[in-house]
Amino acid sequence: MSDSQLLRPLPVSGFPEWLPEIRMVEQKWLDLVRAGFERYGFCSVETPSVEPLSVLTAKGDTSNEVYALRRVQEDADDRGDSRIGLHFDLTVPFARYTAQHFNELVFPFKRYQIQRVWRGERAQEGRFREFTQCDIDVIDVDRLPLHFDAELPRMIHEVMTGLDLPAWTLGVNNRKVLQGFYEGLGIDDPLSVIRAVDKLDKTGPEGVAAVLSGELGLPARTVDSCLALARLRGEGGAVVDAVKGLGVSSDLLDEGLAELAYVLDSLDDLPAGGIVADLSIARGLDYYTGTVYEGKFTDWPDYGSICSGGRYESLTGSFIRRSLPGVGMSIGLTRIFAKLLAEGLLAAGPKCPSQVLVAVPRDDLRRAAGATAASLRARGMNVELYHQADKLAKQLRYASRKGIPFVWFPPFEEGGNHEVKNLTTGEQTPADPTAWRP
Repeated sequence: MSDSQLLRPLPVSGFPEWLPEIRMVEQKWLDLVRAGFERYGFCSVETPSVEPLSVLTAKGDTSNEVYALRRVQEDADDRGDSRIGLHFDLTVPFARYTAQHFNELVFPFKRYQIQRVWRGERAQEGRFREFTQCDIDVIDVDRLPLHFDAELPRMIHEVMTGLDLPAWTLGVNNRKVLQGFYEGLGIDDPLSVIRAVDKLDKTGPEGVAAVLSGELGLPARTVDSCLALARLRGEGGAVVDAVKGLGVSSDLLDEGLAELAYVLDSLDDLPAGGIVADLSIARGLDYYTGTVYEGKFTDWPDYGSICSGGRYESLTGSFIRRSLPGVGMSIGLTRIFAKLLAEGLLAAGPKCPSQVLVAVPRDDLRRAAGATAASLRARGMNVELYHQADKLAKQLRYASRKGIPFVWFPPFEEGGNHEVKNLTTGEQTPADPTAWRP
């Protein structure tokens, strides 16, 4: 191929990829998240990257986000691939999975799922077309104890604290509070107001007010009450009292406030300010019916949510004639990771996982060097054997550039000693390959 035929290597917008030293950190994060989920008894599930389009659109009009899948050389008579698409979240596949395996699962079913998802939207800061989600859900038959509405944010708080992130806050609300409040105001279609309020952080109070008064035709006094509710934020009991002080009442509102108070009281032992009641959180998806969550970075309030979720009653209703209420949360790992990387707050890891490089001083020592590398690997170390006999200075430079902390020198002469060099301190000492530890 001539130079004029070479393709220019460019990334596709919205599809992030990292250098090895950054990918090493991402892998460490994934291990920490996975371990945190498993500490609470959640089991791992993985579903296919694709689902039938009928499944992906079962919970509303998401067709503008779904990437459909087809072969480049598609057979005109074979429309099989045209009916499947890449999943845009992990919740809908989880609903299908639960219904499909209903008779084989133990309830309450506690699952976590860490996978890539794909969304066909405009790529911008914090929004990607391919990204990793870390989901947890608990689902039960007929009734799910409110205990789980408090356990999930506690677990998410613990996991994300372990990632040593910049300051962030998890806001908690309850859809029954919103719906009950709007019903108490005499609004006939509370869900339309919830969808409008959900855009508060994007359009601001003026934008929400314009939708409520213009598109929905609500009177000014009602609009003011809706915005007054959305402005309430703070510690649990005080916010519940403040809602009651707005002078609106309904049975559903009382139920929602009781649930919200229970969740917040259950979490009051966590550090102050980590989890707060935030009545602006609406989560516009129609399937949420109770507790809702949304986490944000404190110093970047306009940045998208870094974790979110909520309680639902009938997510599996499209697949099975059983009542399977659940509650779930998701960590937007790629969104968090990319922001910290962009802000220069992410310390890169080593360029490779090797702990030791075994040098090959001469061709006749390659077999002995290979045996040493095998011995160290058998004892649990990540060991790289240098690829050819070369000047030792070049081998040391190779190890340094890759961030390999130790270089092992097999005996240069029969009866000689093994030696290991610590590239951090520069110290070189004799070492026994059957006993040495990094």
